[in-house]
Amino acid sequence: MSDSTEYTQTLQLSAQGLPGRPLLALTILWHPDPARIGEQFVGDPGVLEVNRYAPLFYRPGEAGLPLGHGTISRDPVRIVRDGEVVLLHLPATRMPVELNGRAATGQVRLGAADVAHGQVLTLGRAVVLCLHWMTCLPKHNPVPGLVGVGAAAISLRDQIRMVAPTDIPVLLLGETGTGKEIAARAIHALGQRAQTRLVAVNMAALNESLAAAELFGATRGAYTGAQERRGLFAEADGATLFLDEIGNAPASVQPMLLRVLEGGDYRPLGASQDRKTSARLIAATDQDLDLAAFNQALLRRLEGFAIQLPPLRARREDIGVLIAHLLKAYGAEPTLPVELVVEIACFDWPGNIRQLGHALRRAALLVQHGGTPQLEQLVRLTPAPAGSAARLMPAADVAPPVMAAPAPAAVPSAPDAPRRKPSALSDADVLDAMAGNDWNIQAAARTLGISRPTMYKLLDGHREIRWAERIPPEEIERALAACDGDVGRCAASLRTPTESLRREIRRLALDRVAPL
Repeated sequence: MSDSTEYTQTLQLSAQGLPGRPLLALTILWHPDPARIGEQFVGDPGVLEVNRYAPLFYRPGEAGLPLGHGTISRDPVRIVRDGEVVLLHLPATRMPVELNGRAATGQVRLGAADVAHGQVLTLGRAVVLCLHWMTCLPKHNPVPGLVGVGAAAISLRDQIRMVAPTDIPVLLLGETGTGKEIAARAIHALGQRAQTRLVAVNMAALNESLAAAELFGATRGAYTGAQERRGLFAEADGATLFLDEIGNAPASVQPMLLRVLEGGDYRPLGASQDRKTSARLIAATDQDLDLAAFNQALLRRLEGFAIQLPPLRARREDIGVLIAHLLKAYGAEPTLPVELVVEIACFDWPGNIRQLGHALRRAALLVQHGGTPQLEQLVRLTPAPAGSAARLMPAADVAPPVMAAPAPAAVPSAPDAPRRKPSALSDADVLDAMAGNDWNIQAAARTLGISRPTMYKLLDGHREIRWAERIPPEEIERALAACDGDVGRCAASLRTPTESLRREIRRLALDRVAPL
């Protein structure tokens, strides 16, 4: 390591001390030199000027470099922070500047929430940056399989490193596709049992009548046709047992799981004596187990150490390094068109990293065969039935992403319904739940007894419900006028979720609408 590490940004900020508010950060999402992807400027400036020569972008422990590309003007983009408000002053030059995929000029005002969602800034159609907050300093804390440079990724890796050497049960929480199994394997790999097996089971795939035998084993003759079997807890003795989709564990085995968590004791079906296991348990779910029909005593035991994996839309600054990492894993070079990278960065990715990975695999195949991939070829956008839940961010006044939880006050209180299978719900059930809950997604999901991500999937394929992003602007304007600016009534008349409609109204900046 050269002496240049004395001048790295991390050391400078460490010497200064962190302020009592988030730091402003610019992360390189894309650059003609792929080695630059993921470099960051992080600081607490009153005014930051971004041009070809400044500021310097760093990796932890390395010296910084300016953006340096010839398409970037010497005249700077001025970023002014005034408390929680950030103002962008865009230069009047020939350099094209885009914000969230749309041409931007003059001055743009961003609130704290806008910056928290990540703003995608494209300079000279060559370099793509993400403007976002950082609540910690950049840090080199690698964990196998978990890629990212933002505060959420750093915090996730820190938590995994903290809990891995222990035998504390870990509960991994997060939407589908956020990398819960990768996190479980990382905890095992960094723990004291790394040389043993990681035994994994999908609880949703267990046959309810045989779940106890699968987990705890059985003696010969314990039930009709039963043969001697060890069970997963015996297989994982001295190792790690990963219970994926724990929210779908059959109710009959939940008390048994509680017992084995409390003391390591279990009894195989048909056995006359208890047995012991020293298996270390990691569980994962995309459900809200506090709201589900789930054994709450078991939940308290499982969450000895709970880790929340953030959705991809909450870590937009990591999109660039994830693209590069995934393409490399597929044996492809990071040579996507800049326009596609911007669209990928602005997309909400309801399926999170798993969906991004599938899309990039298709993109790499298209590039390999001489094609120019388009976002609609990679994800269900235009081919989807009237209105995919996934959307692109608007250029300014960015509203919360499509799957962000609405403000608590917007959710009417209602008793939680028993958990139901999505396959048992008809279009009429979904329509009635939305209409009966003022077209609020969270409340409708609770009424139906399903998770919010599942509700989004049902809305995606519904024949009568549309996302506001897919409704013609003139139709929204007419409906708002007919409803005297009442967004709730307008949502009902258009048959669109209220959250979706509010976002689209902000994006369209319809002056006639009363304050939302």
